[in-house]
Amino acid sequence: MDAISLIIAALGAGALAATKDTAGTAVKDAYQGLKTLIKKKFAEQGKEDDSNIVDKHEKKLDSEAVKALLKEELINLGVDKDAEIIKLAQELLKQEKPEESVPGKNNVVFQSEVKGVQVGDRNKQENKFA
Repeated sequence: MDAISLIIAALGAGALAATKDTAGTAVKDAYQGLKTLIKKKFAEQGKEDDSNIVDKHEKKLDSEAVKALLKEELINLGVDKDAEIIKLAQELLKQEKPEESVPGKNNVVFQSEVKGVQVGDRNKQENKFA
């Protein structure tokens, strides 16, 4: 997953988790921290008005148009090159979905030649062997 997609996924997961009573304070705090860091980056570049896209995304998680605009703004901001933001996004996703970050979860050993293998969760594959 590229850095921008990771950050957008973390923002979406955090926004969704923040609306649930079952979300832990660690997830909510990580989400607020990520939002604050991104908004700070907007402010540092004199783009405070553009930071509203983060809040708009939070309110319209299903909107592809808002998500596309958020992606464009984040790319223009350069967050995909900000190690601190990327690390915080990774940590947020790990806290929100800990079962997907278990070490060794997808260790695979092949005993013979294989073709068309995918390892991981929620993969979709269509094979046509001739």
